[in-house]
Amino acid sequence: MRLRDTFETLTTPRINGWNRTSSGVRASESSILDALQLRYDELVRRGALAELAPFGVRFPNGEARTYGPGVAASTIDVVNDEGRAALASLDDLAIAEAYMNGHLDFGGDLMELLKFRPLLRDRRVLRYLWATYLRAAVFGQVRADKKGIGSHYDIDSEFFELWLDKDIRSYSHGFFESDDEPIEKGMVRKFQYAIDACGLKPGDRVLDIGGGWGSFLQYAGEQGLHVTSVTISDSSYRYMTNLIAQKGLHHCSAHQVHLFEFDTQDRFDGIVNLGVTEHLPNYRATLRQYANLLKPGRRVYLDAYSGDRFAMGSVVTKWVFEGNTSPLHLPTYLKEVAHTDFDVALLQDDTHNYYLTCKKWAENLDAVSEEIARRWSPGLYRRFRLYLYGCARAFLDGLLGAHRMVLQHRPGLRTNRTRWGWRLSV
Repeated sequence: MRLRDTFETLTTPRINGWNRTSSGVRASESSILDALQLRYDELVRRGALAELAPFGVRFPNGEARTYGPGVAASTIDVVNDEGRAALASLDDLAIAEAYMNGHLDFGGDLMELLKFRPLLRDRRVLRYLWATYLRAAVFGQVRADKKGIGSHYDIDSEFFELWLDKDIRSYSHGFFESDDEPIEKGMVRKFQYAIDACGLKPGDRVLDIGGGWGSFLQYAGEQGLHVTSVTISDSSYRYMTNLIAQKGLHHCSAHQVHLFEFDTQDRFDGIVNLGVTEHLPNYRATLRQYANLLKPGRRVYLDAYSGDRFAMGSVVTKWVFEGNTSPLHLPTYLKEVAHTDFDVALLQDDTHNYYLTCKKWAENLDAVSEEIARRWSPGLYRRFRLYLYGCARAFLDGLLGAHRMVLQHRPGLRTNRTRWGWRLSV
């Protein structure tokens, strides 16, 4: 048995002594509703569910219950025995998979329903550590990243184009001046901000980490910047290569290589990292590579979702980013920055911007749900719907944060800190 399979076996939830996937065991509708009521009442006593719109649960035989006073704003509809077993488990991953597979339906306002996620459990610590840290320790960071990237970024690019912004196709959060501003304006503002933050001008060379679908490459390249984009995704590399040819951006280039393996004779005038820090949890190695690739005295712009390094749930690590994904942990990151010649020129909270971005993406996804189901599968639509609305809910509730940061390279800074008595441990 593989190490990962062992982790799965050890951490699979059990319901009243029986495995949730076991055949021949069936929990009654009333027992499931009562178990959910106990969890609901306990969280109400703790004040964790104060002032939430009620939700309902309905079974095929007509048995149902509403949790909370008033009319349910959202519902969980049990479709079959698989859905019943998933709901009985009160397990976050099992319920998410049952929804993706059509065994459960979520009706009404999904954002409201996701407020009740604290009712569920997710006890797969070993699985999380394996996916996020141990696999990289066993196989090496580069090999682990290359294996995991395809689970998300190698999905058909046309799928993402249906719900990302129409101008830039950015898969990182935008900067908005109002909640109802179109997503396209927020993305343009953010990309221009990154260019200005690095002090870049036409003819300058800039490194774009994790090029995605050529968003920054095209936007900055059309302004005369010489963009070098690196990616480890097969589809991303092909997309950017075609984009360069179609748009005549021959002063730009795309490279299929991990950041840690990328090397160049000519250093860059700036480095832009739009939402990739979450996939580079080795902060020390990342900052060292920034210093190797950046001209002395220049700047790095980066942004990321932030929070507890161990905050990612099993739904994300199994179905969204099958590899290391970890929120930017500011205390740890800033501690590592203090050991380098980088200074933090700017640090700003972007949580609300990331919430708005995920919500707008989710609404765009809903608008093309039938096309996605027809061209790919209903399961793909449901997976990303749960992911995007789930992220929006997490940002809104403060379970996740987001930050932008500008790092200024100052040659000799670390030496000067030590000289003036700032004792830095290595």
